[in-house]
Amino acid sequence: QVRLVESGGGLVQPGGSLRLSCACSGFTFSKYHMSWYRQAPGKERELVATVTTAGAMTNYADSVKGRFTISRDNVKNTVYLQMNSLKPEDTAVYYCNSGITSPFWPWAQGTQVTVSS
Repeated sequence: QVRLVESGGGLVQPGGSLRLSCACSGFTFSKYHMSWYRQAPGKERELVATVTTAGAMTNYADSVKGRFTISRDNVKNTVYLQMNSLKPEDTAVYYCNSGITSPFWPWAQGTQVTVSS
């Protein structure tokens, strides 16, 4: 069955960096666009970044543009999110999923990112 395992979150000071990973299995990873979402406490889950099947095209929410970079490795079946210049408002649980406009699979456990001094 489909398995999405997010990792790499943690506590970081404002201005710091983290790299999230999402190891995927149970589907043909290279055939799916992939996305990162996040959900902050008391807020709706929002789309953060997307990458197309071969990694040629990416798209970002305005709030993270210029600070976050999404990438993928179709050999390792893994999608990444490099997050730089982190802000307190980036604090959220981060999730990966297939698709661009809506998720394909049930949500996994996510990885918590906390930006605080």
